[in-house]
Amino acid sequence: MLNLFTMAMIQKVGIDLGTANSVVYLAGSGIVLAEPTVVAVTVEDNRVVAVGNEAKEMLGRTPENIVASKPMRDGVIADYVVTEAMLRYFLQKVAGRNLIFKPDVMICVPAGCTQVERRAVEDATYAAGAREVYIIHEPFAAALGAGVPVGEASGNMIVDMGGGSSEAAVISLGGVVVAKGIRVAGNSLDDAIAGFVRKKHGLVVGERMAEEIKINLGRASSEVETTNHEPRTTNQKMRVKGRDSIQGLPKSVEVTAEEIEEAIKPKLSQIVGMVKSVLEEIPPELSSDIIDKGIVMSGGTSLLTNLDKLLTAETGVPCHIAEEPMLCVARGTGIALDNLELYKRAISKR
Repeated sequence: MLNLFTMAMIQKVGIDLGTANSVVYLAGSGIVLAEPTVVAVTVEDNRVVAVGNEAKEMLGRTPENIVASKPMRDGVIADYVVTEAMLRYFLQKVAGRNLIFKPDVMICVPAGCTQVERRAVEDATYAAGAREVYIIHEPFAAALGAGVPVGEASGNMIVDMGGGSSEAAVISLGGVVVAKGIRVAGNSLDDAIAGFVRKKHGLVVGERMAEEIKINLGRASSEVETTNHEPRTTNQKMRVKGRDSIQGLPKSVEVTAEEIEEAIKPKLSQIVGMVKSVLEEIPPELSSDIIDKGIVMSGGTSLLTNLDKLLTAETGVPCHIAEEPMLCVARGTGIALDNLELYKRAISKR
């Protein structure tokens, strides 16, 4: 049994292990780290050279003896060894390099992940230096972090759209009633943009340039109005640099917002379809609650211009973006860690 002193010394860490970005919450301090989920390792001995922002700068620019990669794909672990090294880096950075008392860690997984995928996250977190590992589904954590009253006997709907997956969940009485997820989100939009630019303009662009195009030109729809108090406007044109797909030489072309809107439309339609399928499955009583309260949106992809307006137009339910949507999941893990008994129905532990 652990004595009171030992229990007091054990730190509690919440991690939103995202495909594009990872956010770390430390009990008593709040959000202490938010960096891209990118790791640079040496080819010879798999030694970590850089993590986060520093590693992201290396993407596509490394020499032969270093590989910079994203160890997460579609919200789940794609490279176990690199993910473990990244988690160890995070824990040592926020909880101290000399972990006399191993921290308790709560980590998020997509609602639709398999048992094998969830086990991989648990194993990697234990191997990185955790004492206890708790698993929580991302949409529930996002709802907690967004300030949604999940414990009430009424329906609350959250749509969490990150880099690798989009998930929608209806929550009532501290548990998930209906949840669905698809592995279409920010990275899928980047891929669609890169594919479009190559097909239309014969230009090969990297991941970073595709993301830059999305941020500068991306919009869900030009047909729905943007309200006056939300000046989230995009540029209309952008000069894009890359490699000519035929000649192989450096080249730049001009891309318009209309083209990018057309490129990402099929992916956004999949997200809208997933949200509609959740709305179709919930009981009538919860439907009336959701119409009254609206749908809360979280995750980095929710910041895409006019996406909230598109979802509102397609579903007939008012949608609004949570405050600091990219931090909602990490904040939610912190709240759940501090209230394990209260949210035990939504938390699992080996």
